[in-house]
Amino acid sequence: MLGQVENLSQPRTAAFFDLDKTVIAKSSTVTFSRSFYQGGLINRRAVLRTAYAQFLYLVGGADHEQTERMREYLSALCRGWNVAQVKEIVAETLHQVIDPIIYDEAASLIEQHHAAGRDVVIVSTSGSEVVEPIGQLLGADRVVATRMVIEDGRYTGEVDYYAYGPTKAEAVRELAASEGYDLERCYAYSDSITDVPMLESVGHPHAVNPDRALRKEAAARSWPVLAFERPVPLRQRLPSLSMPTRPALAAGAAVVAAAATAGLVWYVGRRRAGRAARAVQAFREVPGEK
Repeated sequence: MLGQVENLSQPRTAAFFDLDKTVIAKSSTVTFSRSFYQGGLINRRAVLRTAYAQFLYLVGGADHEQTERMREYLSALCRGWNVAQVKEIVAETLHQVIDPIIYDEAASLIEQHHAAGRDVVIVSTSGSEVVEPIGQLLGADRVVATRMVIEDGRYTGEVDYYAYGPTKAEAVRELAASEGYDLERCYAYSDSITDVPMLESVGHPHAVNPDRALRKEAAARSWPVLAFERPVPLRQRLPSLSMPTRPALAAGAAVVAAAATAGLVWYVGRRRAGRAARAVQAFREVPGEK
């Protein structure tokens, strides 16, 4: 069942949504890693090394120093990538990622919050130029997402703004101050333990499809737990909505590298070891490799 949405008009309020596994059923990070491989941006060795790093992280865990080393390696993968090439790859694949995987429950909840007079804000570790067109499709009022540094049309491998963990909570508080949101009357939704700072910054936190650690935290704090299980094609659910044009889809690539690099560590920390093993096997079976 969906959570109960209280109808409040004053003062201003908002609902803050994580993206991956909360609004959409998959990780844009993992999905685009394969697209980048097929587009020639990363080689087989890099893909396997990334998948194996995920596997080791999941099986053995990782402290802060190990996590930072992995993040630095993953960020380095995109260093020197041509932004125009990345845009072209994403323009060819973004619609395949977005359209079929919006959770019906999430879309309904967004509609309920808008009906109650709340702004809807997507707060995601994924790249801003991927998150923004998704937010536009969903009717979100604002987006907070990761941004990568670009110089001379190429990624430097550095992160300009990393929307992760406590940084998400800071963004929520900054928006509340600038937009006049009463955080005690606001809502937040996430599946990840890393988003506890964001969840605890509002008066109505919700765990959605939570990982084990967040489920335990939600139980300890008596936070509602929601199960979103019905991904549906957005066109099927809302026929009046049109997908972005090709130029708009191409614009969605400028920070996809962030999702494939710095954001990957955040995502894989919540995946089970069995899934990581299957991911390694899947990468080994990519067509065209001997």
